[in-house]
Amino acid sequence: MRARGLQAVGYRYDLLPSGVNEMCAPSAPAPPDPKETSAASTSTNVGTAIANANLGNVNQVTPDGSLTYNQTGTYKWNDPYTGKSYDIPTYTATQSLSDAGKAIQGQTDEAKLNLSKLANTQSAFLNDFLAKPVDLSNDATESRLMDLGMKRLQPALDQRRAANEADLINRGIRPGSDNYAQAQNIQDQGENDAYNQLLLSGRGQAVQEALAQNSAPINNLTALLSGSQVSQPNFVNANMPTIPTTDTAGLINTNYNQKLQAWQQDQANSSGVLGGLFGLGANIIKYSDRRLKRNVRRVGEYANGLAKYAFEYLWGGGEQTGVMADEVRRFRPNAVFKVDGFDAVDYGKALA
Repeated sequence: MRARGLQAVGYRYDLLPSGVNEMCAPSAPAPPDPKETSAASTSTNVGTAIANANLGNVNQVTPDGSLTYNQTGTYKWNDPYTGKSYDIPTYTATQSLSDAGKAIQGQTDEAKLNLSKLANTQSAFLNDFLAKPVDLSNDATESRLMDLGMKRLQPALDQRRAANEADLINRGIRPGSDNYAQAQNIQDQGENDAYNQLLLSGRGQAVQEALAQNSAPINNLTALLSGSQVSQPNFVNANMPTIPTTDTAGLINTNYNQKLQAWQQDQANSSGVLGGLFGLGANIIKYSDRRLKRNVRRVGEYANGLAKYAFEYLWGGGEQTGVMADEVRRFRPNAVFKVDGFDAVDYGKALA
């Protein structure tokens, strides 16, 4: 029945002793529970994160091998605020090489193993080698330079001396003569100057060579160790879109605010409709729509000629008397207005 429809939208009509209908407004919508809102938002966030993870776990197949992802388990995560539990999946990424890649990997691993063994042997040698620090003192440096001179410079000086002696003899200057002795002195001074120049200019080079000689075993060992390291698989990063997180808490609060605004608007409308009744106290407002009445019968008329009817409202409340809105509209249209789609009459205006 239509009267039940009125109650469904939140209005209830009770007959007062004075014959005036009281309109009771619905209560305001209950605000959302913060924990339930948080749980809904967290659940959405967890689901979105899992969906994004699944989007990123793209199985790949290349000429060198393949990469596959599989869910291998789950673990429980408890939200400390709401107390709700969520199943979080765990994944395993597996890389498989092609047949050629497996063969290369086997040979490479064997070579690296050999290098690792050689490096281990060299490390034992370094225990004694590094126990003796490099001596960079003047005596040690000059000793190395003199040793270098004897190996590289002296053969050239000896060759020059022999050539000078042959030249002196060819010119008739014999050993034992003053001219021969003078020539030998000049030769000795030149050789002495050559060694002095070697000591003065070769110090830096000698130090660098000593350090290089000391570092060579260490560099060799480092190279062997770097060549024996285990190669890590190279994963391809798939360029995948991500699913944005839904603002569930915002949607819940927005929906509540919309309901609250609708309720506030209904309250304002109700206050406007009953303003004359409760504000001024001069007029009586009643539903007078025929569709809301039953057992209607004419029982007389009012002083201004409007017919008076006895009737009952569909929702009960006993027999009442009043006018019919459709007749009032023809006689006093400004006394009739709509409430929830039904005609209501301002009796103060209708019977004035």
